[in-house]
Amino acid sequence: MKLIITRDQGKGMFGGVKFQLDAKVELTSEESAVIKKYKADKEVLLSREVKIPFTGKSINLAITIDSLVSGQTFKCNDIAEILESEKSVKEACESFKNYIMVMNHFGGQEVIEY
Repeated sequence: MKLIITRDQGKGMFGGVKFQLDAKVELTSEESAVIKKYKADKEVLLSREVKIPFTGKSINLAITIDSLVSGQTFKCNDIAEILESEKSVKEACESFKNYIMVMNHFGGQEVIEY
């Protein structure tokens, strides 16, 4: 699995700077096959609450296996938001890696020694 992150910026509606983070995961054929086998594409890897500026409202943003494979875009108002979004994407990818590892090892036994 490879995570590809692209950062971009443009002009905001009122002349300020707007930031954009694009995240996409490239899978090996084996990883794609195991996701298809277990129909795991809708699995939520990370969920977070996003505040909508000037409204006092928030929305729940979910990062799923499918959204990462298809590519997901985050529009942000400042660098702190970009960093937080990037951190969230990386955290979701760690979960994704664990999902794949577990799906690949069904039918076997794991011994954990302490």
